[in-house]
Amino acid sequence: MPLSDRPPSVSRASMAVAAFSTVVEWYDFTLYLYFATVLSRVFFGGGAQSLLITLGGFAIAYLMRPFGAVVFGHIGDRIGRRHMLLRSVAMMTAAMLATALLPTHSQIGAAAGWLLILLRCVMGFSVGGEYTGVVAYLLEGAPERRRGLIASSASAASEVGGLLAVGVSALTVACLSEADLQAWGWRIPFFFGAALAGSVWIARSTMQESPEFERQQAAGTVPEVPFRHALTNHRAAIARSFAISALGSITYYVGITYVPAFLTSVGSLGERDSLWLSTAAAVIVIVVTPFTGLWSDRIGRKRVLIVLSLLSALLPIAMFSLMASGTRLQALLGALVLAAVAGAYSAVGAVATAEQFPGEGRVTGLALGATMATALFGGLTPWLAQWLIERTGWTMAPGAMIALVALGVLPVFLTMRETAPARADFSGAS
Repeated sequence: MPLSDRPPSVSRASMAVAAFSTVVEWYDFTLYLYFATVLSRVFFGGGAQSLLITLGGFAIAYLMRPFGAVVFGHIGDRIGRRHMLLRSVAMMTAAMLATALLPTHSQIGAAAGWLLILLRCVMGFSVGGEYTGVVAYLLEGAPERRRGLIASSASAASEVGGLLAVGVSALTVACLSEADLQAWGWRIPFFFGAALAGSVWIARSTMQESPEFERQQAAGTVPEVPFRHALTNHRAAIARSFAISALGSITYYVGITYVPAFLTSVGSLGERDSLWLSTAAAVIVIVVTPFTGLWSDRIGRKRVLIVLSLLSALLPIAMFSLMASGTRLQALLGALVLAAVAGAYSAVGAVATAEQFPGEGRVTGLALGATMATALFGGLTPWLAQWLIERTGWTMAPGAMIALVALGVLPVFLTMRETAPARADFSGAS
């Protein structure tokens, strides 16, 4: 596209609001995993299978993400990215507030668990349009040569949400007795999340519309049926975005957010130590994210994806073995290495998936590719990892899962085209 025909960048304020918005999504979903052992006692009675049931509820709710992504993707591609992001966070706010007000297993029995899972499904549906909408908005508003760096800010902000989740969880567990925690203390993190989501809705109401969507409106190229448009024109891009997101999802959700439950279930650390360790892991992700985004602007998305997929194939088995050994120092080292790899991958994966699509139908394409992969390789894998450990006793099973996915998607990365504009321009000039 000639420079004069490219849509202008959006204001820094709108970009900042969009990037910060992902804090809410990751706060809520990582909170559920970090708090899984507590929720298993509060809502499912604390029996032998309660943790597995709690993680199963997470998986079921995550399967709602693709449905929400398609619905909100239609809104984003037909009405505008801004409208999509406002509606999704409004639904998230309501779901989090309702969760904080739920009765517990001791009050109404098994119905408490079913109500929790139902609200998780509502949350999963609403979150479906969140991350893909934000990444598309940042990509479309950023200068071409800084797309990797700017889109990676969504990943960094997401991990701020994860850091908030683990920090609030750790403080809640540390400051309350077990009796108070199960009676009322578990509600505190969810009330905090509802307030956070409400503040994001207020901030989003000030955002500009994406200049790319405004270009489509002016040119009359807005897809009438985005779902059909994406399936007709972007099937290969959907497949590539699925592969990119598959590895990103499993490295994040098994390599970071599942780790506290893993350490607690194998007896390496208690709940408090596991949550503080995860706080350190979240800080590592925030640190590596912008550097990886900038790196991908310099050398290209393809090369970075290949390097990180090789690391994901080689390191996780050893790191889970290290964490299961029982010492705090080894657990910390294993968790930090996994967090660094997963954080770096999330940074480049965000922009690489969005760049697979042109502006028309981009959000729906991401819904069909990236969000479907996230549902399968993010929502199901913590449950599967726990199930494998309980059935086999093999504590390295989570690491093996990550390695298998990394080896499976590596051929896609080796054969895909480079999408970083700065890298493409450099190659052309040489």
